[in-house]
Amino acid sequence: MTSQSISRRGFLGLSSLAAAGAVGISMGGAIPALASGISPAANMADGTMTPKREFRAIWLASVLNINWPRSGSDSMEKQKSDYIEWLDLAREINLNAVVSQVRPTADAFWPSPYEPWSQYLTGTQGKAPEYDPLAFQVEEAHKRNLEYHAWFNPYRVSMQADPSKLHPDHPARKNPDWIFPFAGKLYYNPGIPEVREFVQTAMLDAVIKYDLDGVHFDDYFYPYPSGTLTLPDQETYAQYGGDFDNIEDWRRNNVDLMVSEFGRKIKEVKPWVKFGISPFGIWQNKTADQPLGSETNGTQSYSALFADTRKWVKEGYLDYINPQIYWFIGQAAANYAKLVPWWADVVRDTDVQLYIGQGAYKATDGVFTDPDEMLKHIDIDRATPEVAGSVFYNGDSVRLALGEGQWARRLVDTYYTRPALLPLIPHLGGTVPRPPVLTGSKQSAKGVTLEWHVPGNGGATSFAIWRFNGKVTPTAADFTDARNLIATERSTGRVNTYVDASAASGKYTYVVTALDRLGNESAPSRGRVSN
Repeated sequence: MTSQSISRRGFLGLSSLAAAGAVGISMGGAIPALASGISPAANMADGTMTPKREFRAIWLASVLNINWPRSGSDSMEKQKSDYIEWLDLAREINLNAVVSQVRPTADAFWPSPYEPWSQYLTGTQGKAPEYDPLAFQVEEAHKRNLEYHAWFNPYRVSMQADPSKLHPDHPARKNPDWIFPFAGKLYYNPGIPEVREFVQTAMLDAVIKYDLDGVHFDDYFYPYPSGTLTLPDQETYAQYGGDFDNIEDWRRNNVDLMVSEFGRKIKEVKPWVKFGISPFGIWQNKTADQPLGSETNGTQSYSALFADTRKWVKEGYLDYINPQIYWFIGQAAANYAKLVPWWADVVRDTDVQLYIGQGAYKATDGVFTDPDEMLKHIDIDRATPEVAGSVFYNGDSVRLALGEGQWARRLVDTYYTRPALLPLIPHLGGTVPRPPVLTGSKQSAKGVTLEWHVPGNGGATSFAIWRFNGKVTPTAADFTDARNLIATERSTGRVNTYVDASAASGKYTYVVTALDRLGNESAPSRGRVSN
């Protein structure tokens, strides 16, 4: 177990359409934009396992060099090739996003004017790498049509507790009153208004400068409890907590302010960037909050981390919530089968999407004794309309379980057999692109080469490629799930091509739809039959 993984290792702290085209489809009027896709549960009604829209991602942790980079002594070339391997793996197993840690300990994976370069890049805090890792990551992810969510840790300063070991120009060295040691680590004090403003400014710098698709926090706000240690913020409370009757409510308000303020700031500079948080999976136990709490008996983010995660959803501070439900079905203290419906109820009738944080490491490491545990999780998720996808912790745990018969391979071969479009988040807006014009489909020994262009500007960021056996007339129903979806591709400009290397001999009908960066989908192109 690494220090990074306290919560991610399951810490409980137990207490007792139709398509128009050359194939002769009559529309009888204008072609509407395709529907946003139906829920995964609805897609299961006819026995398919191919939801059209589903968030599928892995966490790539940089702290302590867990996933990437593997070592601070790795060369630039190795760091780049290793990261590309992660992205290629994500594409290979039909994921559509990566959540990559770029501010693990009040440091930066980009040239920040506010904080030093991360030690996990070069082995020495403040030492610059030979390239801009964040720019590289975003560019390579987008080439593969993967959404890129930059993962920040707002308050953790160091994985050790000695301020003198920080870079001399580190803000924590220059402002020693901003930090406190706790359980062998250093943290910014969330109760100091200047700290709250500073960490937001430092993180917003990356949002402004880079083409991020999402901003992501995990579960580290106030530090996790440790034995009988007491948080050393009594003097801070005395100075700033005058409006609160107790220190616990004041701490929760400090975190609420950081989350709500930063969410607003993101939207002010880039309204399309998604803001999500992956909190510890338990808000409050029912014994602590009747009737709102969950049927659990574990550590509560509300009282342990002072993170009122349910409030963030209900107040609309976020675009998505990604709770870490790292427990097995039937686990007494925290039952996956009970927590998923609880979170589904929290997001119901809100604008916040629900993605489930999956404890993939427990399946790979054998902590989950049922070999089908992870597959059963996806069954529950897809039977719950509010669940829009999963994020797996962490990349290595998925990669290591892709061998024949292992859980990740069976997951891919059963549930992720087709690509999936990203879920729509309607309140973020966007514009439905104009339909592509599919101009050619030529068969050769390499497969079927498609070519299409977008009229005018078009507004397309990516494309979905659909394939049907034979010369057929696709109907609206053919586009409601992904059984006919063979690929998604990033736009390369006005003219785009794709080689369907999986095409066998014979005739196929191809259709292409266009999507903007938020997933709004165009009407289909005219169909083309391979020849």
